[in-house]
Amino acid sequence: MRIVLRLGVLLALLCPLPEARPEGAPNFVLVFVDDQGYRDLGCYGHPELETPHIDRLAREGTRFTDFYSLAPICSASRAALLTGRYPVRTGITGVLFPRHDIGLNPEETTIAEVLRNRGYATTCIGKWHLGHLPPFLPTRQGFDSYYGLPYSNDMDPVKGMDRNRDRLWIDHSEYPWNVPLMRDAVIVERPAIQATLTRRYTREAVRFIRENRQGPFFLYLPHTMPHIPLYVSEDFRDPDPRNAYLATIREIDWSVGEILRALDECGIAGDTLVAYTSDNGPWLGMKHHGGSALPLRNGKFSTFEGGMRVPCLMRWPGRIPAGRTSSEVAATFDFLPTFAALAGARPPADLDGKDISAVIRGEGESPHEHFAYYRGNNLQAIRRGPWKLHLERGSGEKKVPPALYHLGRDIGESTDLSAGHPDLVRSLAEAARTLDRNLKARAGQPGKAAREDPEQSS
Repeated sequence: MRIVLRLGVLLALLCPLPEARPEGAPNFVLVFVDDQGYRDLGCYGHPELETPHIDRLAREGTRFTDFYSLAPICSASRAALLTGRYPVRTGITGVLFPRHDIGLNPEETTIAEVLRNRGYATTCIGKWHLGHLPPFLPTRQGFDSYYGLPYSNDMDPVKGMDRNRDRLWIDHSEYPWNVPLMRDAVIVERPAIQATLTRRYTREAVRFIRENRQGPFFLYLPHTMPHIPLYVSEDFRDPDPRNAYLATIREIDWSVGEILRALDECGIAGDTLVAYTSDNGPWLGMKHHGGSALPLRNGKFSTFEGGMRVPCLMRWPGRIPAGRTSSEVAATFDFLPTFAALAGARPPADLDGKDISAVIRGEGESPHEHFAYYRGNNLQAIRRGPWKLHLERGSGEKKVPPALYHLGRDIGESTDLSAGHPDLVRSLAEAARTLDRNLKARAGQPGKAAREDPEQSS
């Protein structure tokens, strides 16, 4: 017995226990969909799309009208969400492809690492897209487990295969992409059977909730859909390709319903903050396979509002006001400092995101004086209060003059007011130069790895 006690003391010294969970610290469920438009939920005004389970988050929580992704493209927006920093700070400013040997630098501190150090069980289920090589996978970035695709579902195409979207939706059984499905660092299926992804992700998420019902836990669920190509399970199939996008959102809504049901059945709904948002705006060029950002202007790839303003809902019964709408400016890089504050954890220094816990409780205003709209390394616009300035770009015949919009009165960015507010244009342009200079002075680099494929298994 004495030997066992001494061994226990030695293990405690070598592997110190995590910090105690403070009373009232919630579990976190973060649902992060791919390429969903601002309008593409019932509670955001879609004229024909019913999303009763997601709408329940709005009814029992708060709907945000001025919530942003940090980039109008996939990888950059995900890096910002997980690290609490603008993409230029992480070095992940574009879209990563299977040919790349870079990823989110392991020296970055993620939400998962902050919460795991506080005693949280952590999992990532879904699309990662921050580096597919071993050093960059979720299990190396603070997540206890991972199940999903390492990059977008339209990457790694099979040569010679017809990728006509309408035909694929009608057939719904071909997969002309050699995208792998992974569990932790092992490929378990290739190509991934995409028609079952949303259902399998949901099953994994519900199991994680039930296994960790005693808490605390962090469930990060970055859905593969509704990024093209669109696939759904047979329960949600509609043979008409014009309804492909709507059917895909309906299955995601079903998924949210299953998660809420699991929380209810486990008796932990009141102990759990559920957030739902998107990585960027809709891919408008995909026509009926893409969504809608109306009444916003433009969509994915753009720094107009349609590219970066996204739906966001948060529910935490008894802590977040029910049935409320908030127009305070907030963004995905606020999740890390906010979750850290609510968990009583110590966040990394020098974040760009802010603790918005007072905002989500309905007790405070946005802590952001300015919000920056980047595309790649280029700062293209800046917001202060209701005012948004698109900066001058280009030169010669391709020069684009600055344009000023009042988003409170002109959400669609249709009327340029720059001629009537020259002082405001100068002030915002100077603020943008200063912010851009300061961010880039503190920019990091992506991680770089030796080229190798993850271990494969059947």
